[in-house]
Amino acid sequence: MPHRTVNPILPEGYDALLRDLKARIRSTQVKAALSVNREMIALYLDIGNAILERQQVEGWGKSVVELLARDLRIAFPNLKGLSARNLWDMRRLAQTCEDDAILRQLVAEIPWGHNLVLLNKVKDATKRKWYIEQTIANGWSRNVLVHQIETDLYARQVEAAKMTNFAQTLPPPQSDLARQVLKDP
Repeated sequence: MPHRTVNPILPEGYDALLRDLKARIRSTQVKAALSVNREMIALYLDIGNAILERQQVEGWGKSVVELLARDLRIAFPNLKGLSARNLWDMRRLAQTCEDDAILRQLVAEIPWGHNLVLLNKVKDATKRKWYIEQTIANGWSRNVLVHQIETDLYARQVEAAKMTNFAQTLPPPQSDLARQVLKDP
């Protein structure tokens, strides 16, 4: 970030106001990006649901989805993500969220690439929810998410916590510390 030299002509409090406004702008930019992501994931879920429904009702197969992808790419040439493979992934995501409103809300909070990683690497819905929650809470990049899945962070933290009696046998500060020591790889 370029450093501005102090100008004695500026009124008192100007620098503080400038810092505050910059922070607000950055915060709003992040919120806008998250909002766009939520809308795109909602669209992808709607597309996936539409494909699922047509397959169930009308027996649509691979060729119809490929045709749909081609026609969508023609209609929206500047929009990425409308390949046949992505449409199938949208269908898979919609199917995994079909009966789980909480999971449906959670998947909209993370980028599409993160959702694909989870679809491909985590089959258990409870674990998938946990990894999404951790991604949101910790701001994990896709690479960090992959690493945490591959090193089975879920088992190391959640399942290991279930195997101790620290909460029952130690006072809160010590039980928390003991749990953290066991979680630390």
